[in-house]
Amino acid sequence: MDIQSYYLLVPLAPLFGALAAGLFGRLLGRTTTHRITIAMVGVSLFSAIQIFQDVMAGHTFNGPVYTWLTSGDTSFHVGFLIDRLTVTMMLVVTSVSLMVHIYTIGYMSEDAGYQRFFSYISLFTFSMLMLVMSNNFMQLFFGWEAVGLVSYLLIGFWYTRPTAIYANLKAFLVNRVGDFGFLLGIGLVLMVFGTLDYAAVFANVAAHANDMAPIAGMSVNLLTAICILLFVGAMGKSAQFPLHVWLPDSMEGPTPISALIHAATMVTAGIFMVARMSPMFELSDTALSFVMIIGSITALFMGFLGVIQNDIKRVIAYSTLSQLGYMTVALGASAYPVAIFHLMTHAFFKALLFLGAGSVIIGMHHDQDIRNMGGLRKYMPITWITSLIGSLSLIGTPFFSGFYSKDSIIEAVEMSHLAGSGFAYFAVVAGVFVTAFYSFRMYFLVFHGEERFGKAHDDHAHGKAHAHDDHAIEAHDAHNGDHDDEEVAADHHHGLAPGQKPHETPWVVWLPLVLLAIPSVIIGYIAIEPMLFGGYFKDAIYIGENHEVMRELHEEFHGAFAMAIHSLTSLPLWLAIAGVASSAFFYLKRPDIPAAIQQRFQWVYKVLENKYYFDQFNDWFYAGGARGLSRFLGKFGDRFLIDGMMVNGTAGLVGRMSGVVRKLQSGYIYHYAFTMIVGVFILLTIRNWFA
Repeated sequence: MDIQSYYLLVPLAPLFGALAAGLFGRLLGRTTTHRITIAMVGVSLFSAIQIFQDVMAGHTFNGPVYTWLTSGDTSFHVGFLIDRLTVTMMLVVTSVSLMVHIYTIGYMSEDAGYQRFFSYISLFTFSMLMLVMSNNFMQLFFGWEAVGLVSYLLIGFWYTRPTAIYANLKAFLVNRVGDFGFLLGIGLVLMVFGTLDYAAVFANVAAHANDMAPIAGMSVNLLTAICILLFVGAMGKSAQFPLHVWLPDSMEGPTPISALIHAATMVTAGIFMVARMSPMFELSDTALSFVMIIGSITALFMGFLGVIQNDIKRVIAYSTLSQLGYMTVALGASAYPVAIFHLMTHAFFKALLFLGAGSVIIGMHHDQDIRNMGGLRKYMPITWITSLIGSLSLIGTPFFSGFYSKDSIIEAVEMSHLAGSGFAYFAVVAGVFVTAFYSFRMYFLVFHGEERFGKAHDDHAHGKAHAHDDHAIEAHDAHNGDHDDEEVAADHHHGLAPGQKPHETPWVVWLPLVLLAIPSVIIGYIAIEPMLFGGYFKDAIYIGENHEVMRELHEEFHGAFAMAIHSLTSLPLWLAIAGVASSAFFYLKRPDIPAAIQQRFQWVYKVLENKYYFDQFNDWFYAGGARGLSRFLGKFGDRFLIDGMMVNGTAGLVGRMSGVVRKLQSGYIYHYAFTMIVGVFILLTIRNWFA
């Protein structure tokens, strides 16, 4: 088979699986459905590996597959750009997707929407692959919107639950805000460059570096405007402040999609897009500073929110937000290879953590509140050790994958001289302590300490705020199918009954954990030198000569082993150790201290509990404003202006005029004679007046 056939197989194989599961799932049955979809994703992964080997041999591809339409002098193509950045994303997407497909067999085993779920996740895989393989902005936008649509379907998979419907609607609307900016940016690209093809745009970008927008009274660089508008799209898709509010609520979807969408694929689309657009961003320091500041705010302040979460999936969700902030900061520092490197390592250890959380949820009989857990280590040894590996990688433990990418980001930001780099460095360094604290708070409360399960109805579980998050019904539905609201409301019991013990999950659940744990440990050590300093991205990512962060990082780098040893005296490592130690002391030795701190700083806790009041502001200003505007338009525009004046008013005016005219038509001859005399008098007066 020639290599270009593999190009087509990568996206089309998951699409075939999605269509088979979606259209014929009921006829095929559960077993055949998951076998087909898993096989198709396996074919996609195998094809991606073949393409990776070909690209590493020095072969790349950039060309159209077919022409979609032609309008005037502009043609819109569906085409592929296959280079090292593309194949890296293809391998990440297909490998994590394969693990999620296998995991889904166990997690969704008794769900009524089993075939539908496999169809959705395969369709999502196709959409993401079309996004990363695109060679033009039109196809990029198609993939961009397709992953948004499928994520909407997946977040609201249990569509009989009001919370799921609210969450997927929220995700859809917030992403539309970002996508509006993204579409404006693409429109400006077409206006300025006359084409949507990447290669043509990048070849001419330097010639338009100083173009100014024709706006009276304003001085706006067009390239800066394009970059910021494109990044607004990334802010929505990659959940950056202030468009981050949708991602925590998206935990309403089943756990497998939390791993697929919110760890490895959809939320990293914005990071990939900015890296792909590096020839444009490199010519605008203003845009880079904007990217860096937004990322640093997200990295630090979203991490704070993870400290107070009690739902196991929400802790990991806020961790995802924070780590996406780290990637974005790296982009702003012109360390694009470091951002993609962290994207890759994060995909594995965060998917591991999400799937580990799903395993815990199953073992705990659908309870997601970490305060109802404790001591699971001896009951779920495989989940315990794999979750420990994921947590150690997340906090940047030397020799683990997350260490190499995270530490490289911190060093890159320290070396940057762009505006905002000082605040960004403080944010990413402080974020190390915060990440370690909330990650091991969750780890210790779940796997160590006192066994608190089997008390689902006592005061500990239900007498405190947030003891049972709405999300706790997720795995209940996963085993019992779709329920109407009355059935869900009637089933108040989630978690282990008194006397029950947790249990390790089936092999189809823990096998993906083991397979994801392996790259979470070793891939950073193996890949750091070629990816960052071996010219791996030399033809795929452009870095300007005035931005020397990657060169300075190269000079500081003396090998993966030496980097880990050198970190033993670095501030980030000791902050991570302090975070773990503080968490162990507070939640294993002196659990009374966190409660006392909460009481002492109640106002801080209140701010964090309400997520900085972003949801309330959005509900009041945007949702409330939209409702208020619609009420005004309904009363004034519709009832008064249209119905009152235009429709009824016109009819009334005609009626009144006809009433006047009707009085003149009396039927009496002397009335008509008098009218004729008056008319003649008026005509004679006019004649004499103008004579």
